Amino acid sequence: MAPTGIALLALMVATFAWSGYRFSRLLRPLTKGAAENRFDQPLRRAWGVVTNVGGHTRLLQIRYSGILHLMIFSGFVVLLTAVVQEFGKGLVPGFSLALIGGNNWIALLQDIFDVLVLVGLAMAAYNRYVRRPARFQGSNERDATIILALIFLVVASMLLHNSFRVAEGHDPSAAWRPVSSALAGLVGLVGVHGAKAAPYSHVFYWTHVLAILAFLAYIPTSKHLHVFVGIPNIYFRDLAPRGTLPAADLSQPSVGLKQIYQMGWKQMLDLYACTECGRCQAVCPAFAAGQPLSPKLLIMDLRDHLLEQEGIGSHRKGVGGVQLLGDAIKDDTLWACTTCRACMQVCPLHIEHVPKIVDMRRQLVEQGRMEPRLQDTLASLAQYGNSFNQSERMRSKWTKELGFTIKDARKEPVDVLWFVGDFASYDPRVQRLTQTVARVMNRAGVDFGILYEGERNSGNDVRRVGEEGLFEMLAQHNIETLAKCDFRRIMTTDPHSLNAIGQEYPRLGGNYPVLHYTQLLLELLEKGALKPTRGQEMVATYHDPCYLGRYNNGFEAPRRIMELLGVRVHEMPRCRENSFCCGAGGGRIWMDDRGVKERPSENRIREAVSLGDAGYFVVACPKDVVMYTAAVQSTGMEGRIQVMDVIELVEAALEPEVAAVAVA
Repeated sequence: MAPTGIALLALMVATFAWSGYRFSRLLRPLTKGAAENRFDQPLRRAWGVVTNVGGHTRLLQIRYSGILHLMIFSGFVVLLTAVVQEFGKGLVPGFSLALIGGNNWIALLQDIFDVLVLVGLAMAAYNRYVRRPARFQGSNERDATIILALIFLVVASMLLHNSFRVAEGHDPSAAWRPVSSALAGLVGLVGVHGAKAAPYSHVFYWTHVLAILAFLAYIPTSKHLHVFVGIPNIYFRDLAPRGTLPAADLSQPSVGLKQIYQMGWKQMLDLYACTECGRCQAVCPAFAAGQPLSPKLLIMDLRDHLLEQEGIGSHRKGVGGVQLLGDAIKDDTLWACTTCRACMQVCPLHIEHVPKIVDMRRQLVEQGRMEPRLQDTLASLAQYGNSFNQSERMRSKWTKELGFTIKDARKEPVDVLWFVGDFASYDPRVQRLTQTVARVMNRAGVDFGILYEGERNSGNDVRRVGEEGLFEMLAQHNIETLAKCDFRRIMTTDPHSLNAIGQEYPRLGGNYPVLHYTQLLLELLEKGALKPTRGQEMVATYHDPCYLGRYNNGFEAPRRIMELLGVRVHEMPRCRENSFCCGAGGGRIWMDDRGVKERPSENRIREAVSLGDAGYFVVACPKDVVMYTAAVQSTGMEGRIQVMDVIELVEAALEPEVAAVAVA
């Protein structure tokens, strides 16, 4: 082997040894992590890799960033052939990919993708240093700069090496390298050709291989670790229904995440996969409100804490006895989350922020580290089964003014069992809408009943607060009550109850067909049980509740109802999967909002008003009625937009005199 080959081999061995050592240290904590079953459904997992990596489905949701990443990523895939080629000929004289097209079509692709990657890098530099999206706030700028510089060196040196090889006059692939040939022609104009080009070719060859080796050595402790762990992280993504959370083992002495090593191995892998792109931060309602939560910084802080525990990279092992909760992750950070799942919806690497937050909340609840208002609400839920500190006998008080009796589903069979929910039952601002739902169903001839005082809070938000034991107590009570009833399906006006009953209860033995009231209303309209007598000539916008839309894919029924009623829907920019949370979820409606710069609900109302022509803000969730009615008042938008529930539109279309009042 030639001296240059020996030198290259020595550098490769040293780089791979150093890089391998660093990778092994990174992977070691994963072996300590809790077990997680992420090996099921291999075909579905593989297809997710194809669509997310090959198709860039999530990355392209931000068009500019997605395109530049696709250019760089696809370029690297193609240019791997050049890497093999360059290292191969450095180690083995005469090595070539000519047998598989190295001197023709592969050479052409290399030249084309060299340029594409350079254009992508220019776009990335412009994005980071000129456009500077707000989502980059808090990311590691130095790391990003080093990575961009290394990629530029790898690709530019490759192109220049090929150009000077063509200028030498002995490159058999010259005819298939239009860009390299053009550059060779330019340097030839200043007399650099033939033997004079050889030294430049060697310089750029070594620049190229050294840049690649430097890249490999640097990656293990950079945010570009996702180059290696991104695909595994997508493959091992959570395939459970979106509305479920990993169960807590209540038989253990302590519940929840107290130490970093209690994380599952996939949860740890998430920390390494984060690219600090900030897409999660950009859609987070808590961050937008000025609260101390950025999903991106949460993952980065968890990663830094893990690296500190291991003493990896620049992190000194166990400095100062830093604790996970209270030190690495502040309590207020965890309590700011609305569990809306927007962060997980947009993450290109399928990082699971919400389960981590809830698991840490479980430990805070166990230690009693929560604000008094939340503590009082949980006490009310434990004593009375509702969050309003009201007797269970008051749950059905709203039925007294109806003029007809709703069946008691505990005592007689019904077709539809209506699980009403706390806000729909107790909140005076929502009770009138609950009564409207009852009137409309009665008019349509629906055979329905309720559980009266037998109903308890579904526990959806209790579980997301982190009170696992209370959730199971509430859920088991409801499951036992439902077991004594004779019904065909469950209907609820509350998306949070929809999620708990449909997604969480099956694990506890409660399997039921459950639907949202908009689905039932649409069914009644389409089969003619409800016959609108007049169209609603209005322009409205519709807000997708997180637990109806993003969690349970309930996007179409409300829109179809409005279409049938003649309502023209002007969509907000953030709609459907990208809807912006009202701020009530995850138990936030039971907590104080001191220090909030702008409530998420106020942000959303301003978005709706900015449409210009939407006079109505239509909702399909009791909590949304409460949150957005208050937001309209606090923003002074009373004269510009009106909050309406879907059921109000339906009843107004059925009763002309009511419709005249509603749209006046």
